[in-house]
Amino acid sequence: MGKLTVVFGVILMVVGATGYEATGSKAPTALIPALMGLLLAIAGILALNPARVKLWMHIAVTVGLLGFLGTIPGVIGVIKMAMGSTVARPNAVIEQFATWVICLIFVAFCVRSFIAARKARVAIEA
Repeated sequence: MGKLTVVFGVILMVVGATGYEATGSKAPTALIPALMGLLLAIAGILALNPARVKLWMHIAVTVGLLGFLGTIPGVIGVIKMAMGSTVARPNAVIEQFATWVICLIFVAFCVRSFIAARKARVAIEA
C-alpha cells in the first residue's frame, strides 16, 4: 500500500503544479494539492518499512481524508458550473474537484486495505 500511496502523492503533486500554472496569477493556494501530495508521498515511502506501515498508512489516510473534506466546495462549484452558473475562479474549482476525486479514490483504497488487514489478522488469531 506504500507504493500506491506514493503514486497518489505524485498525482496530487501534478494536479497542484498544473493548477498553479493554469491560474495565470500564480496563486500560491493552487499548490495545496501539491503539498498534500508531498505529504502522501513521504508517508508512502516511510510506510515501506514493515515495522511502521500501520502508523504511516494511518497518517496517509488522514491526509487523504482531510483533502477529501477540504475540497467539497469544489464539488459544489462543479455542480454550479454544470447547471450553467458562473463561479469566481473556475480553474480553482476544477482543481479542487480533481483533488476531491483523487482523495476519494485514495481513501477508498485505504479503507479496503485496512478491512482486509483486519480480516487477515483475525483469521490468523482464530
